[in-house]
Amino acid sequence: CPFVSIGGSAPLRPPRMLNCEMALKRQETDHSKRRVKVVASLGPSSWSEEMIPKMIEAGTDIFRLNCSHRRDGDFERVYPLIRRFAKDMGRKVEVLGDLQGPKFRVGELAGEPVPLIEGEILEFGICKTDDDHIRPGRITMKSTIEQRALVKAAKPGIDLLIEDGLMKVNVVEKLSDTELKVKVVRGGKLKARKGVNVPDVEIDCAALTEKDIEDAE
Repeated sequence: CPFVSIGGSAPLRPPRMLNCEMALKRQETDHSKRRVKVVASLGPSSWSEEMIPKMIEAGTDIFRLNCSHRRDGDFERVYPLIRRFAKDMGRKVEVLGDLQGPKFRVGELAGEPVPLIEGEILEFGICKTDDDHIRPGRITMKSTIEQRALVKAAKPGIDLLIEDGLMKVNVVEKLSDTELKVKVVRGGKLKARKGVNVPDVEIDCAALTEKDIEDAE
């Protein structure tokens, strides 16, 4: 539309039309000019010889190795690959080891995922034997220093959150330092190795686990 003058003042101009292309900036391909560092996580799906150079080419400055995914020999294989590709491509790339820290998880399943029904009373304890797996009426955790400390610290009235809080049980009775009776407050289908969180309990265990020390070494 034509410009319009009001009261003798300068004519009003129509507003500038915006489009998505105005927000696009040319990617800075000279990595030395970037003011930020790009941190990329490496895991089982990305620490291959095919993916690592692609990630460096895309601008990765620091590779984060998630120690939660480490198994025997994984990092010993991956670390030299990072160093080799970085050298071949003329890039300075650092490596960051992210230690897992204490983790609390339920154990393995004896069979299919176990439905937890609201109001149901269950056993919750440390595995008594190698085949003491999760089954209807019983939830177990592997016997580690950290997990034994969790069960020992649990008291009647506190909540245990399972799988990021999707399921919740409340301690109704403490049978021993390794065995509890719990009531299902929020049900769901319990699968193997799901995380357990106890927000209202101070657990007496070290910040660094044996696995952390081994990963760091």
